[in-house]
Amino acid sequence: MIEYELFIQHGDKLYYPPIVDGVTVEWERRGQPGKLSFEVIKTDALVFEEGDACRFSVDGTPIFYGFVFEKSRQGSSAEKIKVVAHDQLYYLKNKDTYVYTNKTAADVVKMLAGDFGLNLGAIEDTKYKIASRTEENAQLFDIIQNALDETVKATGEMYVLYDAAGKLTLQNVGNMRLGLVLDNETIGDFDYKTSISSNTYNRIKLVHEDSDAGTRKVYIAQDGSNINRWGVLQYYETLNDAANAQNMADALLGLYNRRTRTLSAKKVLGDIRVRGGTMIVAVLDLGDTKLSNFMLVEQAKHTFKDNEHLMELKLRGNDFVT
Repeated sequence: MIEYELFIQHGDKLYYPPIVDGVTVEWERRGQPGKLSFEVIKTDALVFEEGDACRFSVDGTPIFYGFVFEKSRQGSSAEKIKVVAHDQLYYLKNKDTYVYTNKTAADVVKMLAGDFGLNLGAIEDTKYKIASRTEENAQLFDIIQNALDETVKATGEMYVLYDAAGKLTLQNVGNMRLGLVLDNETIGDFDYKTSISSNTYNRIKLVHEDSDAGTRKVYIAQDGSNINRWGVLQYYETLNDAANAQNMADALLGLYNRRTRTLSAKKVLGDIRVRGGTMIVAVLDLGDTKLSNFMLVEQAKHTFKDNEHLMELKLRGNDFVT
């Protein structure tokens, strides 16, 4: 028996409204706030509005804390109110300009959280210090992600920013591994697709033009066998600097000269620990390939309904993309 509890706080009053048709919680690994969706019955006693806090708990464990952002009704069922709440990552959609020096990505998170009044939780030390960076009229999401991207390039370490039931949290993905296994017993269905129509290139063409010298240099890396199989799929980019241009072309060919794969798992037995950035084990026979390795959860949608908890997951890893 799964026990759910949802409350809405309006001023000094707490409401525990009955839920009409279940609750969904959605988390993504980057660039989006957490989202809580539910529907309640409108009564004269229930009074709440946009900006009010709400919390959703499962078996006594809070898994979402955020604020009401949307309320809607249909004329045919005006007694029902559909509600959408977001966690505090929503405020990272704000834009601002920052110039900073000698800060780690963790320092950047703390700086923005302090400036915008966000509640901090556990922030891992990302260690690598960015010498200097200017962010002009940029979303706070992008400012943080750029700092995290710089950290990945310099150290190979990936970090995920998320809201842990009201506390802004930064964690290394290496510390977000779960012993959860996706296999035929825990998954109800999946969508699997292979494609060469998106982010697949078998010819890389990089061009550097020096207007002062009147020169134009072209750097090409290509795979003749895949050109014969798929036709020419060309990636083209102009460069400001020709240093290491051929190495860059070779590296891009190694990255893009393959089919892409997408995998979504459906009707998965629920686990409240799973969110965007979590690493789980997939042991699945997909027909043309068999998985038996850790996969990164890019998006997670939890549905709580009729004493049942199920998940939909978008996964990535190796040549699996989202």
